[in-house]
Amino acid sequence: MESNDPLSRLLKRAVNVRDDEVKALLWAFAYFFCLLTSYYILRPLRDEMGVRSGVENLQWLFSGTFVVMLLAAPLFGAVVSRFSRRQFIPWVYRFFVFNILIFFACLTLGWAEIHVARALFVWVSVYNLFVVTVFWGFMADLFNNAQGKRLFGFIAAGGSAGALLGPTLTATLAKLLGPVNLLLISAVFLELAVWCVRGLLKSPQGQADEGQGAETGAARGARNDAVIGGGFLDGLKEIVRSRYLAMIFLHIVLLSTTATFLYFQQASIVAAATQDSAERTQLFAYIDLAASLLTIGVQFLLTGRLILRFGVGAALSFLPLVTLVGFLVLALSPVFAVLVVFQAIKRAAEFAISNPAREILFTVVTREQKYKSKSFLDTAVLRGADMASGWGYHGLRGAGLEPTAIAAVVVPLAAAWMGLTMLLGRRQEDLAKDSTLAVPAQ
Repeated sequence: MESNDPLSRLLKRAVNVRDDEVKALLWAFAYFFCLLTSYYILRPLRDEMGVRSGVENLQWLFSGTFVVMLLAAPLFGAVVSRFSRRQFIPWVYRFFVFNILIFFACLTLGWAEIHVARALFVWVSVYNLFVVTVFWGFMADLFNNAQGKRLFGFIAAGGSAGALLGPTLTATLAKLLGPVNLLLISAVFLELAVWCVRGLLKSPQGQADEGQGAETGAARGARNDAVIGGGFLDGLKEIVRSRYLAMIFLHIVLLSTTATFLYFQQASIVAAATQDSAERTQLFAYIDLAASLLTIGVQFLLTGRLILRFGVGAALSFLPLVTLVGFLVLALSPVFAVLVVFQAIKRAAEFAISNPAREILFTVVTREQKYKSKSFLDTAVLRGADMASGWGYHGLRGAGLEPTAIAAVVVPLAAAWMGLTMLLGRRQEDLAKDSTLAVPAQ
């Protein structure tokens, strides 16, 4: 029966959503909005902490991030293995709220400021991967492949709205309140995300997923909210056994490598632009803001339709194409204006198109792979690639290559990445047609 609710009618004009999905869609949107508002308040502060520690030391911070990730990932895997989703998601987020309050206290009291700054950089780099991978693992659990194609673009737009509000708050309040006090605002939004999780679980989609709805009832609920079991290395084993997951592994490595090279160039350009800490924080926030403005319009109106029309492979390949063109232009003109335009278009391509498509890749895998292999890929693999490419960039600079020459090096790498994404998209479509949730070992 069709809903006459004005909000439902408005949603249906922008999104191909069904009546029984509306509440879950809105809660998921709000959940991702709060989550990324919290993160994007922290992100410019993290980037400033990295510059404050010295651009020449960034590769060490990336290495520290990877080490911490290796220590944290088994702990996260143990939590996922022993507790149901309903239990562990709020615990994970509230643990991070507690961490934010500790950093606020240390920075407010001025304890070992440079060391706390470095620790905050590393912590935020670990934090954002865990909270986002938990979110998308949850979404891949609640929504099937067909629903993901229709709804993930709009859900991702909730994150982009948060990615718009977060840097806006930071750019507006950084000088007024001081960067450190923004930590408290970030903690509030992260707590709100926990309340959205509760609302999502009470929605018709969440109730059906828990085995309380009319759909497939107890069978689906038992499968999706049961304790997963196993250990951290199970995720790595699945990647080794599956050609499909191995292709996703390579995709993430290339994604991380190109993003890290761009991050290092961004840090150098911004550091040369100003020596004032608050101004640098604002500059980083403005870059995030420009990216978010472009992203949100694409996600609200185009993402779902683009993926349905052109497929997952084309959606995945758009980011490598933008990366290829952007680095080519940056090689010719490495100035702040070019950086802002490149970052805005690249992040819009990543967050509005590539990321929803990447999450659809996991709608055709088993639940264990969603929470284990996906977690391993999104955390240890991503940060390991960050570290390796950070040292690679440092090595190229040490060999005498200027940033313009390094930008040119990325162009053929992006071309190879684009070919991989097309192959990956075709494989996903084949698995979806097989109507199976398991990825066979190949």
